[in-house]
Amino acid sequence: MFLLGLLVFLFGFASIRNKARTVTPPNIKFIGENNLFITNQTVSKLLIQNQHGVKNVLKETLDLNELERALNSNPMIKSAEVYVSVNGTLNADIEQKTPIARVHTNASYYIDDEGAYMPLSVNYSARVPLISGYVEKNNLNNIYKVAKTVHEDDFLKKNVIEIYQNNKKEIFLKLRRCDFVVKLGTIELLDKKINNLKVFYKKNLKEHTLSSYSVINLQFDNQVVCTKT
Repeated sequence: MFLLGLLVFLFGFASIRNKARTVTPPNIKFIGENNLFITNQTVSKLLIQNQHGVKNVLKETLDLNELERALNSNPMIKSAEVYVSVNGTLNADIEQKTPIARVHTNASYYIDDEGAYMPLSVNYSARVPLISGYVEKNNLNNIYKVAKTVHEDDFLKKNVIEIYQNNKKEIFLKLRRCDFVVKLGTIELLDKKINNLKVFYKKNLKEHTLSSYSVINLQFDNQVVCTKT
């Protein structure tokens, strides 16, 4: 009976102490990408603003869901997990968005790997293809599909430096160290058009004739139409 009473007392005492334990300054961990578009200071500021200061706050009064919502609402953050360890340390695991292209028209911003808007960062500039021409922020579907294809293909990722869309939603590509323009047209049969481009590029690279063309037209089925300089 004595031992049982002692265990109950110790459990209650530990529970009271744990509830009364205050939270230490946040420990912020970035998952994945090493280049930080958002800083520790910015994350700490978001936590403080949404919990009226997280230092010396009782663990029981801390709303972790509210803190996660605050972090996830930031357009630089893809996902955030906030939790408190046993010793009272507030932890925030942050996964940043991944930009795959940069819109450079009357407005400048990134498109992330899920096709969503991502603002530019004062801390780091991603080396991704530029997007120019007629681009609507609320209508990025065409541009996103092309940018995603470029991002996921080793050849395109290495060579494509610019994606242009005209007012008819026709897509053009500009390649590194090439003077010609690649006309994709619409995004229909995009994979087939990209394969045709690769075959053309490799053949003409081997023959040293890439500089002979001004336009490479891929919009027609089963053929590559070239305009010579």
